[in-house]
Amino acid sequence: MRRPDPHQERARELCLAAGVDPDSRVGEGRGQPAWCLYRDAARKEQLARETSAAASEIANLRPQDERFKNAPLKIFGEHDEATVAQMRNCMAVGNVVSGVICADGHLGYAQPVGGVIAYEKQISISGVGFDIGCGNMAARLDTRFDHISAIVPTIIRDVAKTISFGIGRANAERAEHELFDDGDAWRESDMEAYRQKAVAQLGTVGSGNHYVDLMRDEDGFVWIGVHFGSRGLGHTSATRYLKAAGGKDGMNVPPAVVDEDSELGRRYIAAMQLAGRYAYAGREWVVERVRQIIGGSVTERIHNHHNYAWRETHDGRDLWVVRKGATPAFPGQRGFVGGSMGDDAVILEGVDSPEAKASLYSTVHGAGRLFGRKEAKRRFTRVEMDRWLNERGVTLIGADLDESPMAYRRLPEVLAQHAGTVKVLHTLRPFAVAMAGEGEFDPWKD
Repeated sequence: MRRPDPHQERARELCLAAGVDPDSRVGEGRGQPAWCLYRDAARKEQLARETSAAASEIANLRPQDERFKNAPLKIFGEHDEATVAQMRNCMAVGNVVSGVICADGHLGYAQPVGGVIAYEKQISISGVGFDIGCGNMAARLDTRFDHISAIVPTIIRDVAKTISFGIGRANAERAEHELFDDGDAWRESDMEAYRQKAVAQLGTVGSGNHYVDLMRDEDGFVWIGVHFGSRGLGHTSATRYLKAAGGKDGMNVPPAVVDEDSELGRRYIAAMQLAGRYAYAGREWVVERVRQIIGGSVTERIHNHHNYAWRETHDGRDLWVVRKGATPAFPGQRGFVGGSMGDDAVILEGVDSPEAKASLYSTVHGAGRLFGRKEAKRRFTRVEMDRWLNERGVTLIGADLDESPMAYRRLPEVLAQHAGTVKVLHTLRPFAVAMAGEGEFDPWKD
């Protein structure tokens, strides 16, 4: 049964106020009810109310120390008011030194995706988010695209058969890793009870915007790119510690910030670090398994989290830098950033500059969404998505309309907003993509 649209009632009121019959049809073909044109305005009204309520709730929390009030916020690109307001609410809690919104930013759970906040002696559980250690890995092979171009459909079908996509999946192949023998890490994080489930899930990719991409660079060499996180281990850890910290689940809620030297803080940090190691191991396993399908040897690797908290030094201060959907980009540090399934990806490198310093040496983690998942499914058709991919020469296995390329910004335009902070080393054109199929909902992603 189809769920009612939560913004329909208000959208109909706005439509009537504009002198338009809400049930009249607009658009090509069968079109859509006229009230649908007012859905975005109704949604923005609701977000404004939620943001205001969150700000009031934050004002009643423990007062923020004067030293941390009105910390500087660096904004790259243009963002809707709700995203900026959400970030300012986050920065009104705890020992905040500075914040950043990257150009691919948008509303997230408690903290914007693309949001970066530096804390003194504190860490934000909700800032790291539910998919702890979500990130990207790319590997260049010595295999040339010309040598496999005739069998690309067979290769990507084999990838989809071999790698487990979707929710609640166990890996068909048991993936061994030394992480599972590190008893101290499981004990200190208080995640011992999840160890056996984690063993079964290592190397599964999940759904949503998590993927395996096959790409070629400007020299014709094949690259493997993957994007996913710590699966059920990270989600369970985040849920447990968010609850223990008194945090709330939702978009516009106060962030759950804990002291690094508290018992709760120490255990959460141990759990985050364990999930981060697990995410690294999973991405490495998938890349190696895909390499075996394609053949050839790896000549270059780039690997980064983009949902994580790092201990870093900025302006001589020892800080926790929480990046939610943001890639670390210190001078000389390389990162893999994907576009949409039909757009070029890049290998980039951080540079040193005043702008890079102001960004807390952070950059985008993708192109960033223009439309939410439900809105994308309402706006676009499978025919439109397939036409886009065919024109780009991309073979797709799986995916739903919520991941349509039209639902995303264009990556070159987003990167242009970060000019002077990073440089592009390689441009990678996708030729095959594998994702979870239609209708998959994944609770283990953020």
